[in-house]
Amino acid sequence: MFSIDRFAETIEKAIASIDYPLHPAGLYAPVRYTLEGGGKRVRQVLLMASAEAFGKEAGEVISQALGIEMFHNFTLLHDDVMDNADVRRGRPTVHRRWNSSAAILSGDAMLTMATQLVAKCPADELEGVLALFNATAMEIYEGQQLDMDFESRDDVTVEEYMEMIRLKTSVLLACACRMGAMLAGADSGACDAMYRYGELLGLAFQLQDDYLDTYGDPALFGKEIGGDIINEKKTWLWITAMSKRQDEMQRILDKKLTDYLKISEIKKIYDELGLPDRSHELIESYASQAVAAIDSVPMGADARAFFTSLAKKSTTRSN
Repeated sequence: MFSIDRFAETIEKAIASIDYPLHPAGLYAPVRYTLEGGGKRVRQVLLMASAEAFGKEAGEVISQALGIEMFHNFTLLHDDVMDNADVRRGRPTVHRRWNSSAAILSGDAMLTMATQLVAKCPADELEGVLALFNATAMEIYEGQQLDMDFESRDDVTVEEYMEMIRLKTSVLLACACRMGAMLAGADSGACDAMYRYGELLGLAFQLQDDYLDTYGDPALFGKEIGGDIINEKKTWLWITAMSKRQDEMQRILDKKLTDYLKISEIKKIYDELGLPDRSHELIESYASQAVAAIDSVPMGADARAFFTSLAKKSTTRSN
């Protein structure tokens, strides 16, 4: 039976059973802290579900699922340092609880551990799996660099932003879907379709994250609301508002308001432009496209219902 809870329970048990070296404790404690902090676990759920959709048991791909989760969390450690973020999943970020050096080094360790886990696959699949994993990693780094580049630009377009989030966020979901299908022996057409599903789901997922950063409930979202506005992040909301009300937006920024007032004034413009509703329409469009991408893929009814439901849930999630 396809169930997010079942897949999540499998990965939680795997995370809890990781046998970390005892020394040096300063290297491994932040890794344990990060992985035990929870999260949506959507990437490894996608990998396991994709494997089962093509006939392989989830437990047979647990190393790869854990590796994908380890890699994702490695990127978060480094992202939090670069963004100077204070909170992640409702807890102090690693660089706040320890320090930036610890976050960087423990993140490096997580990258190596992730690669080791992903590589625990049959010999005949190793080359393809590692090629996919490494290509995905490089795309994610490219996406992060673009995100950083956008900080010093005032002319970022929506098209550029969508490409950035495709690289920074979507390709890892796509990688998880393709890797699960590959390990289950699916043909190239099915693997391509699963990749496209994950890619489109990732776009919907990131746009919903952007929405929640401004309009979410901090108790549910797990971090402070309004951080994107405070940091003037080039999100879909920000870029679209700038394209319509640039002079008004700039006047607000020139006032050097407190964080609370800055968030309030920018949100007012978003609301006047109807951006919350427009954002949801875009999110729902990508989720629908994700489902359509696997229309022709042969899989059981339970599997299809699972992937359809997951796409729909991405449009309404609150964390």
